[in-house]
Amino acid sequence: MADINRDSDEIELASPPRFSYGERVIARSVVRNDGTYNGRDIGEVLVNKGEIGYVININTFLQQFYIYAVDFVESGHRVGMRAKELCTLDNLPEEVLAQLGEKATALQTLGSAQTTKES
Repeated sequence: MADINRDSDEIELASPPRFSYGERVIARSVVRNDGTYNGRDIGEVLVNKGEIGYVININTFLQQFYIYAVDFVESGHRVGMRAKELCTLDNLPEEVLAQLGEKATALQTLGSAQTTKES
């Protein structure tokens, strides 16, 4: 039987999931259909880098990785992604928020129905 390439020696399941249900996340790279997304051609772009979504489910793969089902509202796709393909928008460390300065306040409304305009 052929060996399965596990991508790394790290066992993510030894730690709690990095993201939680309902958490806003942003895609760190373009995601293309690898053949597992029905109704779309293989290689077709499903999610663009920088697209914002919400974690709707957490599963596992190969008894090693967490797979986060993310609902990307803008494109309408629900895609399974690894933690390394995502970045949180809701739980950034304080030192990152400090480096962002005033721009950190804009993160609060990204991907939400809140508006930044004042009437």
